Amino acid sequence: MVEASSQLKIKLTEDMKAKMKSGDKVGLSTLRLLLADIKNAEIAKRADLSDEEILEAISRSIKRRKESIEQFEKADRDDLVQKEKAELEVLNEYLPPQLSEEELLEIIEAVIEEMGASSQKDMGSVMSSVMPKVKGKADGSMISQIVMAKLSG
Repeated sequence: MVEASSQLKIKLTEDMKAKMKSGDKVGLSTLRLLLADIKNAEIAKRADLSDEEILEAISRSIKRRKESIEQFEKADRDDLVQKEKAELEVLNEYLPPQLSEEELLEIIEAVIEEMGASSQKDMGSVMSSVMPKVKGKADGSMISQIVMAKLSG
């Protein structure tokens, strides 16, 4: 059986091999973990992941790193904060270019206007309309903060 891999998965595998040859231990371990996450998701799905699904896996890994950084900063573990930040840099290389705050604001304002949303109770529907438009290009918590500010003010 020939495996039909996505372009992104092929790039991740090639980059992992390059990091192995160059001796980049942080990059190597980060990509190994990411590829293991992808493999586990493929086993659960019983099919190869699309590039979009792989981007979701990368975004989840980034979110986990950011949460870990927060926790390690609270625990005053600077060594672990630095490790997580280094892994975060490696993962960020594989995300599409991020939207600026202005671009994000325009998209959110357009959705709010289009839906006629006016209060906090519209937050869920606004979020569910905005998220597919910015998938992988913006941080969910930042989107949430902007939507909340727009709907409350």
